[in-house]
Amino acid sequence: MLEDAALTQGRKADHLRVCLEEDVQFHQTTTGLERYRFTHCCLPELDLNEIDLTTTFLGKSLGAPLLISSMTGGTELAQRINYRLAEVAQHYKLAMGVGSQRVAIENPQVKPTFAVRSLAPDILLFANLGAVQLNYSYGLEECQRAIDWLEADALVLHLNPLQEAVQTNGDTNFRGLFAKIAQLCQKLPVPVIAKEVGNGISAKMAERLIDAGISAIDVAGAGGTSWAKVESERAKDAQQRRLGETFANWGLPTAECIVGIRAIAPTIPLIASGGLRNGLDAAKAIALGADLAGLALPFLQAASESEDALHELVRLLIAELTTVLFCTGNSTVRDLGNPGVLQSLGMRV
Repeated sequence: MLEDAALTQGRKADHLRVCLEEDVQFHQTTTGLERYRFTHCCLPELDLNEIDLTTTFLGKSLGAPLLISSMTGGTELAQRINYRLAEVAQHYKLAMGVGSQRVAIENPQVKPTFAVRSLAPDILLFANLGAVQLNYSYGLEECQRAIDWLEADALVLHLNPLQEAVQTNGDTNFRGLFAKIAQLCQKLPVPVIAKEVGNGISAKMAERLIDAGISAIDVAGAGGTSWAKVESERAKDAQQRRLGETFANWGLPTAECIVGIRAIAPTIPLIASGGLRNGLDAAKAIALGADLAGLALPFLQAASESEDALHELVRLLIAELTTVLFCTGNSTVRDLGNPGVLQSLGMRV
């Protein structure tokens, strides 16, 4: 177990380094958000200072519809990043997810790298484990432990078949997971969220996940960080490196996932992530039907720099969201979904 923990911890350190230092973004596949534009309102009849970004998700109030997406944990650098992220989430009342807690299950000594609740007592906080681990000796006990350690409001089960296929010695047995996820959803005391890691969730898969009891979905579509590229950068052999290069642009664009899932599940709590880089992207995702907009890389870059950089980023995101509302003549976040607010290729949606 300690040997496994050391390997997992080394992988987490590699992931941080590669995401911060290498070009691992999608280049051919985009989020699809660029295909949409807002209808400008030249006379909004609003006071900019009265724009309301507050919302609720899974019953918890948020200061803005923003999620600091699941990223990291398990190393000294990860702890510093998580603590900074938690403090800014608390300050602005944002939601936050931590990276996979598998490393802490394997080595409880690294639990403090995830322990952010004391810094953020009021935020909507998500625990995180890989769904595939349910086929590798994990079960209700490990999931409950991850939730309890974090004092989390929900558990994210991340789905990453491409990453595992490219990763050297990845965990690739995904057979029978729907039934195991259904059992977890029945027995866990908190909501379970299904999340991809950057290749998207289709409407068909969302429907099956909802039938299994999933309470919310994070589409995590293509167009942002390519985890095939990340694993290619750290591959130990030529075949895995080539696999990562071949599948670097694989996946369903984020916008396509949002629209598809919303069409078949009008009320499921829905998070849009995957390539969102600013408040305008976030606003488009919300206008398409998402309840929250999740960003990872922008927060990771700012958190690795300084606390001041993080605060500057959040203030900018809030200003960008507010400007979209103001310049479309809408006073609240939920108004972004009104007919005619967002246009697609000349056709209103």
